Amino acid sequence: MSVARYFDEMSYGPAPEADAEARAWLKKHAAGFGHFINGAFVKSADDGHFETMEPATDARLARVAQGSAADIDAAVKAARAAQARWARLSGHARARHLYALARAVQRHGRLLAVIEALDNGKPIRETRDIDIPLVARHFYHHAGWAQLQETEFADQVPVGVVGQVIPWNFPLLMLAWKVAPALALGNTVVLKPAEYTPLSALLFAEIAADAGLPAGVFNVVTGDGGTGAALVAHPDVDKIAFTGSSEVGKIIREKTAGSGKSLTLELGGKSPFIVFDDADIDSAIEGVVDAIWFNQGQVCCAGSRLLLQEGIADTFLARLKRRMGSLRVGQPLDKAIDMGAIVAPVQLERIKSLVATGVAEGADLFQPKMTLPENGCFYPPTLLANVQSAATVMREEIFGPVLVAMTFRTPDEAVMLANNTRYGLAASIWSETIGLALDIAPKLQAGVVWINATNLFDAGVGFGGYRESGYGREGGREGAHEYLKPAAWAKRKPRAAAEPLPQPQPTADGFGLPQIDRTAKLFIGGKQARPDGNYARVVLDPKGRKLGEVGEGNRKDIRNAVAAARAAEAWSRATTHNRAQILYYIAENLSARADEFTQRIVAMTGTSKVKAAAEVEASIARLFSYGAWADKFEGAVHQPPLRGVALAMNEPLGVVGVVCPDEAPLLGFISLMAPLIAMGNRVVVVPSERHPLAATDFYQILETSDVPPGVVNIVTGTAKDLAKTLAEHDDVDGLWVFGAAELSTMAEKLSVGNLKRLLVDHGLAIDWHDRAAAEGPILLRHAVQVKNIWIPYGE
Repeated sequence: MSVARYFDEMSYGPAPEADAEARAWLKKHAAGFGHFINGAFVKSADDGHFETMEPATDARLARVAQGSAADIDAAVKAARAAQARWARLSGHARARHLYALARAVQRHGRLLAVIEALDNGKPIRETRDIDIPLVARHFYHHAGWAQLQETEFADQVPVGVVGQVIPWNFPLLMLAWKVAPALALGNTVVLKPAEYTPLSALLFAEIAADAGLPAGVFNVVTGDGGTGAALVAHPDVDKIAFTGSSEVGKIIREKTAGSGKSLTLELGGKSPFIVFDDADIDSAIEGVVDAIWFNQGQVCCAGSRLLLQEGIADTFLARLKRRMGSLRVGQPLDKAIDMGAIVAPVQLERIKSLVATGVAEGADLFQPKMTLPENGCFYPPTLLANVQSAATVMREEIFGPVLVAMTFRTPDEAVMLANNTRYGLAASIWSETIGLALDIAPKLQAGVVWINATNLFDAGVGFGGYRESGYGREGGREGAHEYLKPAAWAKRKPRAAAEPLPQPQPTADGFGLPQIDRTAKLFIGGKQARPDGNYARVVLDPKGRKLGEVGEGNRKDIRNAVAAARAAEAWSRATTHNRAQILYYIAENLSARADEFTQRIVAMTGTSKVKAAAEVEASIARLFSYGAWADKFEGAVHQPPLRGVALAMNEPLGVVGVVCPDEAPLLGFISLMAPLIAMGNRVVVVPSERHPLAATDFYQILETSDVPPGVVNIVTGTAKDLAKTLAEHDDVDGLWVFGAAELSTMAEKLSVGNLKRLLVDHGLAIDWHDRAAAEGPILLRHAVQVKNIWIPYGE
């Protein structure tokens, strides 16, 4: 074919990327890859292996070691042995190591890009121009955090040994997202790459060793799901960072319950792509291409749900179909193709099955006419239109090049449809009216929102989800905190065993007038409420004398309290100034009754009047502190390397359950309740089981302090039973549990239904009078979730 003919036809010819160096590297390891442990490749303990295949050709790529529990144990031991020395290095020394890794990635960028395209099936243009530059960017960025750690995170210490399990859709980029911050901040790593795509991790391990990374700091154990399960279960791993499906994330949450392991879960998504009738349609269509057909739609934050305003729907879909006809599907190493291969036959069959389900449920199927390669796992770009909101394909993550579309009329309906999902990872808004876009963005229940853009990522901007899309953030300052723990909490000791309850003493007092009975009610929706079961529990002083009675709350009482908290959503939208003023007012009213609360604490606990008075004064001061923090614990404006900004906004979790410990019954109660309401959450609080009267007295303070009904709800009763109900309740967004270790374990195990945001103490006692351990950002960070709103600007 002549050059002149290409100019006449404007057709694409093949533009293959050379793969000789990548094939040579694979040939060098033709005998099989071992695990990378303690700075060297080693054989699997049981000599098990499996083969990886090239998705585009079905040809064998490599023979890789199958990890066992023994291999995981060896890697964890190596990481543990190296961790203390690595953490003791100066931040500057660790920064030098990460800088060297970034430079090494750039030097070997073309080899890494080709290996990634061969192993995963994605186009070389994506691995070369997106993945590898972002990998280098993450190591450069986190080298900076290592350099600044001693000043920027002076009150934090490394978590320790981190187990990381990464997916197959962005094998090397996910490695960088997790490994860079972990190493930068003094942790060591055991990485389990995806079974389908282990090669770039093994190549990176070689590169890291050549760059001088100390032995044991970074370890790779390859294998299937059983290998990952062994890593999750290992008792000497301090943290698990997982990216993958929501189903597996829930299993990990349940399996690690009670272990004390920190968790970061970046899970599935079903992200909305919202197009208003004033949008630039041509730009929005190109956005759709990037949102759903990038990496063959195998992206957790893919814009897979297209929501079109009715007035432009027909025009938009017609032009979108025409654009789909110009997409090219072909061999990943061809630089002129748009879509490569699906990662594996099993994933291809899942995509086909879900599309068939969508058609059976009434969707209109469109696939452009194109010729797919005969061999390999290829699937065409697909549109399912006129899909109902309850349809399977609208609810389930397909993880393939399949877009589902429906219409809306008003902005409120767009928000309702966008949030009609159990996921909450990302969203994209298209409108030429910036005021409309910025009004919609905070209303979307998603951790990342792109305005007139999609699939923008940067190491300096946090990424992560709400709800069943997981919790924790990767990237930016918020991502750095995931690999640190408060120094003030690192020294906590197990809570002392509770003294046995005293034997009740007789209350008969001859023929004198009996004491007037008073049973403290529950406090739900701004009103005192009798418990559903009509039972009460006696509150005794340390000598067994009856101080009073409180209601015995049950499952229905918790349900009523959660409903009241959900109805108080206006509190989350209130101005930070308004919330601050109310917290100050609560403090003032408590101060006016300080003597009464002091006497109550003395009577309940038997402590001295001096100590009781100190607890009341500390409680007043803590309320003032959170009044101060209410309008000062703010987000940030990130400046990623593009023309635009990303707004990191702190948003409330929503409805949060709180289970208080027995120690410091007033101060502990306020220390947990105040940061949550300061950040705009609504709470259902279970006060100290043993000493609840301080909390039931406190609701009289709330009644006179302009606290809106439903913002604070108090349910007394048995901590174990009420914590269980809160953990299982799927309309509770977060749960803080402080008390016996078994309460923490139960909360972690039972909260998997909707993956609540958890803060538990694992039975480790906090000195509530210690401001470093019990006040300020140490708790405020857990009272919010960060939403990053990307706003590009310019033409």
